[in-house]
Amino acid sequence: MSLTLYQVSIPALERGLHSLAAILRKAAAHAEAKSIAAEVFLNARLAPDMFPLLRQTQIACDLAKGCAARLAGVEVPSYADDESSFDELQARIARTLDFIANIRPEQLDGSEARTVVLKLRGEEIRFSGLGYLRNFALPNFYFHLTAAYAILRHNGVELGKPDYLGGAPGTLAE
Repeated sequence: MSLTLYQVSIPALERGLHSLAAILRKAAAHAEAKSIAAEVFLNARLAPDMFPLLRQTQIACDLAKGCAARLAGVEVPSYADDESSFDELQARIARTLDFIANIRPEQLDGSEARTVVLKLRGEEIRFSGLGYLRNFALPNFYFHLTAAYAILRHNGVELGKPDYLGGAPGTLAE
């Protein structure tokens, strides 16, 4: 059985976004339980030259919606990047999940060979659809998802590998 680009992209992005939403819910609950201002977590970063949790979450959403849109050959929705609370980040994740849920498998048919052009630091980078997914979109998505998890774990939120993976080990097989 061969896999389609839809099968290796959309479900992975959805699962990662659901995990991110759950991680952020745990962080909000932890902040409230410990009387820690939410801004402490939202502005926390792993290193001075890395983005804070707010931006890591925004970028993860941008990568997910951008990947789905580019592979489907539709316009990438634009978000304002003006979130400043856990609730607003949850709303952004929900908007992203809604967008991705409307991408149909047939929209990705043949997108392995579709040319995807990105402008990065003023330079155009060209990918095949498969190369974009495999070498850019998914690695970057997981990087920012991991950074968000690590920021919160480093700051004392009780998270474990099942939180990152999106469920208990027995629920991971499909």
